[in-house]
Amino acid sequence: MDNSALSEFLPPEEAERLLKDCAAPYEDLGFAKLDLERQKRMGFPEIVFCEGKPDEYIQTIFARLFAHHGEVFGTRADRHQYDLVRQQLPEITYDPVSRILKCAPPKKLRGSVAVCTAGTADIPVAEEAAQTLEFFGSKALRFYDVGVCGLRRLLDKIPAIRRASVIIAVAGMEGALATVIGGLVDKPVIAVPTSVGYGANLRGIAALLTMLNSCANGVSVVNIDNGFGAAYNAALINRQIYTAKGEE
Repeated sequence: MDNSALSEFLPPEEAERLLKDCAAPYEDLGFAKLDLERQKRMGFPEIVFCEGKPDEYIQTIFARLFAHHGEVFGTRADRHQYDLVRQQLPEITYDPVSRILKCAPPKKLRGSVAVCTAGTADIPVAEEAAQTLEFFGSKALRFYDVGVCGLRRLLDKIPAIRRASVIIAVAGMEGALATVIGGLVDKPVIAVPTSVGYGANLRGIAALLTMLNSCANGVSVVNIDNGFGAAYNAALINRQIYTAKGEE
């Protein structure tokens, strides 16, 4: 939409302000353009997807984001990248389970998001979600290995799960966990299919299709193994809830 089209609906000064917001400043590193105003515009800062980035790129990106924000968070990192970044940021921490690389001050965690897994093999994806939630200031309640094959394990936790504002359901195999939880709670459920399973699981496609075809209302789905994406959406929802309650 050009300036003239905007002016048909908005006063010129408002249209100008919106266009300026869209042209927020960034730091051009040549190989990367760091979105320094993302938190102001979207609520959360830019997160680094580490997998596949060359060594010199990852070092520079982490250093510059930390210099600007005073904190930095990366997903899908390996130990080699941790060793590289630690040379410039000695306070950086690494979790080999979630593959999270982060440096952040302690935060007050508000509201609550339940992170549930069908099995222990789903925990790496769930931990990516849980630690992302905590970086974004949301409390993560972990309920691991509550898959439907042993339904009692899930039913025992349902009262506690119901107290959360949002539920993230992480499951591989046939991915039934999200539908079962969705039929037992009155909160939004964000389903995360994982690539855990035998051959016909098709590296998560079977779970993805099950979740997309869920008969339970209130279930939405993110991509295979995308714990970060689920956490981002859950944190946005959770923040709207605790802000409305005056908990900010």
